[in-house]
Amino acid sequence: MKPEMAKQLKALERENVRLKKMVAEQALDREILKEAAKGNL
Repeated sequence: MKPEMAKQLKALERENVRLKKMVAEQALDREILKEAAKGNL
């Protein structure tokens, strides 16, 4: 693998981790809001 491709792959992997964290946080926020709407908080 060429060095440029390896750098690009690493950057994409970091971006993927960042986006997965965002999705997980958003899912957690949704669950919290659902529970709050039910009056469980």
